[in-house]
Amino acid sequence: MNVQIFNSLLQHKECSTFSNGEYVKSGLDSLEKWCTEAKEEYAGSAWDELKHTRQAVGFLVMPEKSKISYDEITNDLCTVLSVQQFYKLCTLYSDGNNNESVSADVMSSMKLLMTDDSEDDSSSFLLDEDSSIPFLVEDITDSMKVQDFADVKPSAELTENPDFQFLQE
Repeated sequence: MNVQIFNSLLQHKECSTFSNGEYVKSGLDSLEKWCTEAKEEYAGSAWDELKHTRQAVGFLVMPEKSKISYDEITNDLCTVLSVQQFYKLCTLYSDGNNNESVSADVMSSMKLLMTDDSEDDSSSFLLDEDSSIPFLVEDITDSMKVQDFADVKPSAELTENPDFQFLQE
């Protein structure tokens, strides 16, 4: 999910807007609430897995972007984003009111850093899908079989948890 959302923010100008940032942030706020209320066994590392998206969205909805320095961005606001990723986000950003993104100094700093790193192969700004997750062939074929779960009753632990009330419907 993180890869899909984050890559969309960096590939489509219409996704890198203040209003879209607010929309995604609203969904992230709901997910964060669920993750903090749900048990670790249900939520796992879901919130941590969204760190790229959370930081990109945090930038999109941040006021007065032109007043922040490059050091503030890299050390405080967007610590997991690469220079290439943040540069791309800045160049696509639009708030609909023709307000600028970050200052020209910040953009110049990023261009200079990207020029210095141009010999490095890590210049891609998109996140890679993790294809290293192992799947057994049997798991894939079993998942393709039509199964009926209408008569399966959830465990008492789940039905008593208010986060899983939807299972009782």
